[in-house]
Amino acid sequence: MESARRIVRSRLHVTDKFIERLGLEEELKGHEGCVNCLEWNTTGELLASASDDVHIILWCPFRKKKLKSITTRHIGNIFSVKFLPSGRDNIIISGSGDHQVHVHDIEANETLNICSCSTGRVKRIATHYLHPHLYWAAAEDGAIRQYDTRVPHSCSGNTKNVLVYLKKHLNDFAEAKCLALNPCRPEMLAVGANDPFVRLYDRRMINLTHVKNRNLESTSSLFNNSFLTVADELSQEDNLPPNCVQYFTAGHLNRRTMDLKSVRSFSTTYLIFSENGEDLLVNLGGEHIYLFNMAQRRVADSFHLPTSTESFYKFSTGCSSSFNGGLNGQSNSHNENIKEIYDEKPQESLPENIEGLRSSANSLFKSEQFTGAIRLYNLAISQYPDCALLYGNRAAAYLNRDWDGDTYAALRDCYMTLKLDPNHVKAFFRLARCLYRLNWLKEAKRCLEEFKAKFPSHGSTHATQALEKDIKDALKEPKGEKDSDDPNKNNKVPNWYGLCSQQEWEWRQKAFDYEKRYLGHCNTATDIKEANFFGSDGQYIVAGSDDGALYVWDRQTENNVKILKGDSSIVNCLQPHPFLCLLATSGIEPVVRLWSPQPEDGKVDSREETDFEKAAHKNQRRMKTDPFDIVLMNWGIRSVEQEENVVRIRMTDRDNHTHTCRPS
Repeated sequence: MESARRIVRSRLHVTDKFIERLGLEEELKGHEGCVNCLEWNTTGELLASASDDVHIILWCPFRKKKLKSITTRHIGNIFSVKFLPSGRDNIIISGSGDHQVHVHDIEANETLNICSCSTGRVKRIATHYLHPHLYWAAAEDGAIRQYDTRVPHSCSGNTKNVLVYLKKHLNDFAEAKCLALNPCRPEMLAVGANDPFVRLYDRRMINLTHVKNRNLESTSSLFNNSFLTVADELSQEDNLPPNCVQYFTAGHLNRRTMDLKSVRSFSTTYLIFSENGEDLLVNLGGEHIYLFNMAQRRVADSFHLPTSTESFYKFSTGCSSSFNGGLNGQSNSHNENIKEIYDEKPQESLPENIEGLRSSANSLFKSEQFTGAIRLYNLAISQYPDCALLYGNRAAAYLNRDWDGDTYAALRDCYMTLKLDPNHVKAFFRLARCLYRLNWLKEAKRCLEEFKAKFPSHGSTHATQALEKDIKDALKEPKGEKDSDDPNKNNKVPNWYGLCSQQEWEWRQKAFDYEKRYLGHCNTATDIKEANFFGSDGQYIVAGSDDGALYVWDRQTENNVKILKGDSSIVNCLQPHPFLCLLATSGIEPVVRLWSPQPEDGKVDSREETDFEKAAHKNQRRMKTDPFDIVLMNWGIRSVEQEENVVRIRMTDRDNHTHTCRPS
């Protein structure tokens, strides 16, 4: 009987119809500052929120009522709040910008413990129901600390509560931003930092260590060409065995982050495991949202010519697996202006519905509506995944649209096209173009040579000769300006890479690639922006954005299916109810908003944005805007509008848009 109830509840949790009707149900008012974090209890009967006003409020979401307001002893913005599993909803933990973690007794209205071990802002707290007395904290001093409420705690330099210390293998600017434990395997800990790499640690292999405070006045040693282990002065031991961690990142970012001239910074602002623990969702600040498969970890695509019996794709499982993958990067220095065209006729007869999607996508492609075309190709591929033509056409659309990560996505589609059809001429040529755009010049040269050998009649075309000239010219440029050095040579850290240990370098070389990505939102202004699974099977992805909207994507197709205005400035937090189609959000405004399916009364929702492409294009331009202008805009001093290649800045009325929050 209970099993039947669970099945019915699961099917009614979140449905397509519910998403179509999703709208604002209620605004919960009570805070006096930005609401930076939300947390449901396990039964979904309580919702906790915490704010810049250093208060924690407990709400009854069904009565729309404030049950209790806790005045904490924090003196900085509260960034994270969690119910302790052993506390029966009476013990709550908070982490703050004052570098402290507090443990609160709700019923007694007192603070049980104050931990001040951290020397940086505490950004995230994590708990796990299988370890009801433990909790973990991620702080911007680079440390992941583990606490046991059953053991008396002392904030001394000799307390061994540090599980991971990022600065041991990075420089003194490394920060821990977020963390999550696998719900099915709590020994697996995912950590996000102020770089594009997600680290997955096996806690069973790590001994707790300690970090000593030190004087940070002298940092001149950080800028020597040779790496100095900065953290040797802080941690007495390296407690991380080489095979205790596996790295994940989007394939095109691994190489790109090695470019010290890059203006845009990347930071993992939130990550969470799926309910079955097989997938990890990552909101990457400065870029997009990525889904990584933990069960079948995907090796990053590099240039690889297959034999007739060899697949382009190589899959590996296991945390310590190795591979012979290349580095991945992206460059905007390509000078070819050749427009890609789609393939008109499929080699096979397609089902009627798939043919309809393909035809409509091609029409949008022809009118240069590439985002719309990609949406339809996504739908077609999700229903008919073994058609080479669909992947080839989507690759062409990616190359023409040319958003962040599109070239690498096109590369992946080219490989899939050739896997299904090894004699696909356009896919082979596009592969060479992708490699050139990604700045993998030697691989691009080899690929083009193989293309000319395999298809000699195409070797003298204008497109082939133009690309060949571009590659040759780029290879002639001085070292350091192009990727003319082999970064894997001798498997040593290149001098131009930056400050990290040899071990860190090797971990990054083995980073696994993403499975899916979700575009359209913007995540540059704050470093607490969340993304979450929505639905009993996580069939939808939800996230906030700098444009004040909450975005909903279909998990399988990667298409955006809903945009709702959730804040006058920025939506940071989105926490789905554990059992119902109910979503709690918050942002810059001092309110918590609840979203649920609304009545089918025919009324138009004024908060809904129906032009997905317009919103996505605007956010793409926003992400490429100068970071300083973004900061000014989010302070309420200026706003930035960018149309095509022109950026216009105008003053705004600060009285109409005032808040005490600042970008993180």
